[in-house]
Amino acid sequence: MTLNGFEESTPWAISQTGSGDIVKDAIRKEQVLKDITAAQGDLRALVTRVHSVQADVERLASENATLQTYIDNLTMQMARRK
Repeated sequence: MTLNGFEESTPWAISQTGSGDIVKDAIRKEQVLKDITAAQGDLRALVTRVHSVQADVERLASENATLQTYIDNLTMQMARRK
């Protein structure tokens, strides 16, 4: 079946177009797996950092709300004194 010049292939089948060197193919696949594992580790680290930053943002937003309430109360007290 062809779609606009693309041929359907079986993605997990053994490649018939390779060099035929099983050792080279195995080394290449092992390197790809190592790269994927490393990328997954990097992604986990990024997700952990995102969660940490989100927690910091929520904490700071809460502190800002508390400070704004304090400022508003001080402003009202100063207005009453005049």
